[in-house]
Amino acid sequence: MNIQQLEYIIAVDNYRHFSKAAEASYVTQPTLSMMIQKLEEELGVKIFDRSQLPVHPTDIGERIITQARIAVAQVNQIKEIIQEERGIVKGVFRLGIIPTVSPYLLPKLMQVHRENRYDVRIAISELTTAQILKGLSNDSLDGGILATPLKEPSVKEYPIYYERFFAYVSPLEKALFAKTALDESDLNAAPLWLLDEVHCFRTQILHLCNLKKKRGNNNSIYSYEAGSIDTLINIVDQNEGITVIPEMALSNMSEKQKKNVRPFKNSTPVREISLITRQEFLRERLIGIIIDEMKSAVPKSFQDTAMKKYVVPL
Repeated sequence: MNIQQLEYIIAVDNYRHFSKAAEASYVTQPTLSMMIQKLEEELGVKIFDRSQLPVHPTDIGERIITQARIAVAQVNQIKEIIQEERGIVKGVFRLGIIPTVSPYLLPKLMQVHRENRYDVRIAISELTTAQILKGLSNDSLDGGILATPLKEPSVKEYPIYYERFFAYVSPLEKALFAKTALDESDLNAAPLWLLDEVHCFRTQILHLCNLKKKRGNNNSIYSYEAGSIDTLINIVDQNEGITVIPEMALSNMSEKQKKNVRPFKNSTPVREISLITRQEFLRERLIGIIIDEMKSAVPKSFQDTAMKKYVVPL
């Protein structure tokens, strides 16, 4: 068994196709197939079921591939230790980012990164929190930008900024729209438009208005689901109801839309946005660069750590 064989089975698992895996690995398909077959013979098990297309790992193959990803990641970290020691910061940083952050943070973050001209390419995927955690665990991602704290022992969290929640109210909700600020209880006084269940932002809003408990006791309270914060805003623009938005969303709004925004008067609900990595991720200088660029991409007012005490649970 050698590292190259492990890299080949990972490639086949990624592409679920021997030809595409061979092309991505810069070898011929016969070479890749032969190396994998030798590994299977050595282990005495079949790693892939070749009888179906796309190719799928067997049950034991899935376990082997999971361990192979960990082993290859550990080997690569040895190379990264040497690069760090020599002061070399280059390569690819594979970054996942949740959809409720990406439209507001990414444009400025990419501008800052481009202007810094580091020899680092950031490969970005828009993913849910669960997908980011899975990507970190199987080494398909190096880091993630999402809401914290997660309380996951397998990851390191680097808090970057804090942003307040605001209510966005339809003018058709005359009683709520007349208010200059809302109580959290006001969120239960009108149809509430939410993201679908895969988004952690939805969970925070349910905590904020204690809607989970109230919905169980009052069937007149409804939840309407959508796929993005911008969609929620557009829905409220055209219908009755209310939604909750993060502070960064205000920068994308028209002056007319900003008239529909209301702060919360009896509390300061906040979300914490962090960069996370695996606990064993060793490229400290690269992490430092990404953190500095993220902080440069958001207003200084968002970096007040005193806001941490107002963070709404996930």
